[in-house]
Amino acid sequence: MFVELKRDIIACLNRDRSYQLRIVGRDSRELTIDKVRVVNGKDKLQVGQEIKEADIMATAVGARNLPSVASLVAEGMKQRAKSGIKKPINLIICENLPRASGIFRKYLLVEIGEKYRDYLDSHLGLVEAVVSRMVPVIPPEIRKKDPTFIMVEEYSILPVDKRGFKGEIPQIKGMIPYENIRPYEEQKLFIHNAGHAICAYLGYIRGYKYVWQAIEDNQIYKVVRAALEESGKALIKRHGFAPAEQRSHIDDLLERFANRALGDTVARVGRDPIRKLGPNERLIGSAKLSLQYGIIPENICQGIAAALLFDREEDEEARKLSQMRRKEGIDAILRKICRIDPEEPLGRLIKRKGRLYESSCFKRDQGFRN
Repeated sequence: MFVELKRDIIACLNRDRSYQLRIVGRDSRELTIDKVRVVNGKDKLQVGQEIKEADIMATAVGARNLPSVASLVAEGMKQRAKSGIKKPINLIICENLPRASGIFRKYLLVEIGEKYRDYLDSHLGLVEAVVSRMVPVIPPEIRKKDPTFIMVEEYSILPVDKRGFKGEIPQIKGMIPYENIRPYEEQKLFIHNAGHAICAYLGYIRGYKYVWQAIEDNQIYKVVRAALEESGKALIKRHGFAPAEQRSHIDDLLERFANRALGDTVARVGRDPIRKLGPNERLIGSAKLSLQYGIIPENICQGIAAALLFDREEDEEARKLSQMRRKEGIDAILRKICRIDPEEPLGRLIKRKGRLYESSCFKRDQGFRN
């Protein structure tokens, strides 16, 4: 059962009771997911009724939409409490949001009221998940023909926080409960997200449209791989990952980036550069982590320098970043967005790497000289 707001998707699912899922990779195949039901997310009471009768829930809506989801979940928990349901229910939070359970609980408490707070705390498990499966944006011409069509890569592992569950942990294929989810959150952010972003920003500078084109460029591949190894070594020291396991993870990730069938674009992966250049985000965060463990983030910083030059006109944040670079200079961006001193080692390294883009090998002069 899905909760949906878009009218065309609601209409299609109600009509067909199914949707098509294409899995792309070495073993590409298309599946029909049937016996589907859908409820309009604007019908709060009906959604609450569905939650009252459910065994498990999951979100995959984007972090900014979680407050509205909390309102629906709160209604469902009220209905469960009123019906005297003693069996707990778990909500798996599949969002790119660190410490998601605590944030979502705050949203719930605003909605639930004091009367049902104890019931909420004892009967709802908030389970954080680390979502690494790549799902590309469906091209408009395909979406127009079939609004419900979904395409995903083969990778289907979902680490979850074992401590977030209430009651028995359900057995779900691909879902792996871990006692401590934090190492896997950082692995996702500082290896997967960082590597993906670096690949996109370098690809943009070289004029590529797709991520697979960028990673097939040997010069870009070498930088991305080395950047992942810098982050990987830091995470081994921080969390005790086995070196062989980390190498295998990086190998697998680079192979997934090269999946042509996904059709993931440099524009999509690179979008919102101001957010991605934040002090604790994938790029600056991985560089600082590396330095913390005595690893010089040469290649991560080359990716950061490329991100500072991302000026795609259709991207609002990219336009703002470009204007700031022209008017105030790189030092101002490092101070105000990245929250690092441009004259400290990390800032100097980023600026030095940026000057590479003034060379003939990249043919792109974007003013790294302050």
